[in-house]
Amino acid sequence: MIDNENIYYSSCRLCARECGVDRTRVNGGCGVGSELLVARASLHAWEEPPISGTRGSGTIFFSGCSLGCSFCQNREISGGRVGKTVTTDRLADIMLELEGRGAHNINLVTPTHYVPSIIRAIDRARGLGLTLPIVYNTSSIDTPDTLRMLEGYVDIYLADYKYNTEKTAQALTRVKNYTAAARLAIAEMVRQRPTPTIEDGLMKSGVIVRLLLLPAHVAEAKLSVKYLYETYGDSIIMSLMSQYTPMEGVAAPLDRPVTAAEYDELVAYALRKGVKNAYIQEDGAARESFIPPFDLTGV
Repeated sequence: MIDNENIYYSSCRLCARECGVDRTRVNGGCGVGSELLVARASLHAWEEPPISGTRGSGTIFFSGCSLGCSFCQNREISGGRVGKTVTTDRLADIMLELEGRGAHNINLVTPTHYVPSIIRAIDRARGLGLTLPIVYNTSSIDTPDTLRMLEGYVDIYLADYKYNTEKTAQALTRVKNYTAAARLAIAEMVRQRPTPTIEDGLMKSGVIVRLLLLPAHVAEAKLSVKYLYETYGDSIIMSLMSQYTPMEGVAAPLDRPVTAAEYDELVAYALRKGVKNAYIQEDGAARESFIPPFDLTGV
């Protein structure tokens, strides 16, 4: 239970950037202050099959992001430019409303910089009858301490592993230590939820690690598969994603979609490594239907 979330925001070290900014006064490295900014809350059909199920995942998109990828597909919200300020009580109500609409789970998207407030909201929602699993949908820039705060609150970790080398991470993000931080974060997630559990086609517990293949970055993605499989084997589920969508103004080689040949090469490599617990995407996944309108729906 969190009694006063401002203790955490007043010298913020929730993400691996550990900027130490007093977010109760100014914006932190994540681009936002201490007040919850939510850009959208809706049923989402485009997550992995055991997350979206047949009725959709109850996604809550938070504004702000600590990573700052140069090719970001959610620029409207990652920079904190779009979003409505809500209280923790309102956030709890949003969770209950999504459950009432038939959501299979509550899916918290880019939540790292709001963890103390989210915990308060979950406590309230549970007290009011929320029964759905909680999905923590993160870029994996979380510190282990932040993730330990979530133990017992989060049922499913839906984690990115974006870059396997710091050289690539530094070239494409604002973070100097992404790979090391993500490895520590994923290790803590797996410690908390070490076994994927799927019942009647829906995930109840465990860790899914997403690898978004970037154009001309197949070698990097292979290294990611190698690291994850050799470290965790079948105790995680990998999600090999081909849906990269180039945004306006992005420089080459990221100014084009991933080719079928590039994605096939990555999938073939994963199969050769022996990966069995994995999801792959069909041809044509790189389309903007994966990017919902951040129009304050459901907020």
